[in-house]
Amino acid sequence: MSGMSTLTRTFIAAALVGCALVVSSAIGAGVTEDVATGTRLAELLRAGRRIISNYQTLINDPALGDKHLDGERITREAIAEYSKHTGNDPLSGELTERDRRLLEVQIEAMREVVDEQQDNINRAGIAFKGFVPAVFARLMNDKFSAKAGNEARVRVTAPEQLVRNRKSLPDAWEAQIIESVLLDPQRAKGAYTDVTEADGRPAFRMLLPEYYTGSCLSCHGEPKGEIDVTGYPKEGGKAGDLGGAISIVLFK
Repeated sequence: MSGMSTLTRTFIAAALVGCALVVSSAIGAGVTEDVATGTRLAELLRAGRRIISNYQTLINDPALGDKHLDGERITREAIAEYSKHTGNDPLSGELTERDRRLLEVQIEAMREVVDEQQDNINRAGIAFKGFVPAVFARLMNDKFSAKAGNEARVRVTAPEQLVRNRKSLPDAWEAQIIESVLLDPQRAKGAYTDVTEADGRPAFRMLLPEYYTGSCLSCHGEPKGEIDVTGYPKEGGKAGDLGGAISIVLFK
């Protein structure tokens, strides 16, 4: 990132109203469009995770077989959740052709992942299924990136000491921004963007921090080291601590 123009590198103050962000006037129109695209992709991922989180009790009910939680239902509810949270339907409004294509691929990836998990979700006699929001997000992102790999990539990463699945370790750019920006208490909370490279190709990159809330702490809170329901030791986190980040890559 050394030598990059300050016009191509921006820290976006946390000012999300729907999908609107407060963006420096120095950013070019193309980068502004990339920010909007990245934000939509991140918000739809978050909406899907919230729906999976809301259904954890039902998913893990050993007394029930068919939970009626197929891909069509989950995507429909995730779209409604996105609309409730942002004030806009993800596929409505003046979307660019790329926006619409990537969002449709993301919805398709969400639907396919849930449908592929039906035997697991509907298995009677077993309580904890392991289909938690983090697993859902990883599977969905892997499928999305496979479908849109020449154009975009979405993944969830975290500070290295918090990563549970080694596939989610931050790359060099992500690690640098997490350490120097997202973990810096003197900086305002918000998404960080950069026009740089990814996989040796020119790319717009965006890192959106995610902070622990109360619902996260049953697995990631205290006491540190205690084994949680997923079989991992708790990290000892507190509400408001940085727990991870959604990483968006839009290739040029």
